[in-house]
Amino acid sequence: MKENKSLGILAYFTIIGTVIAMIMNTDAEKKSNFNSFHIRQALGVFLSFFLLGYFVSYADSWTATSAFYIFFFILWIYGFLAALEGKTKLIPVLGNFFQKIFKTL
Repeated sequence: MKENKSLGILAYFTIIGTVIAMIMNTDAEKKSNFNSFHIRQALGVFLSFFLLGYFVSYADSWTATSAFYIFFFILWIYGFLAALEGKTKLIPVLGNFFQKIFKTL
């Protein structure tokens, strides 16, 4: 696969990287299915992290908070490594959901 995968990788570097990758991937001539796939995955991970993190913070339990952070770190690593390898592997548990919700990106 000879596609430019830099935007797919950039998408996993904070929510700002995801927004930059989204903007740079809008050009119809250079739009890549690989980059769009990883932008959707990264956006889903970050938004889920922020949304669910709000509620987990009320648990006031270090075990719940630790499990939450570890879970999302594993999802992030899984997606990031797939982008580095140039593969379009769905993130476990939530990947299919992210692809459906953000299909217009």
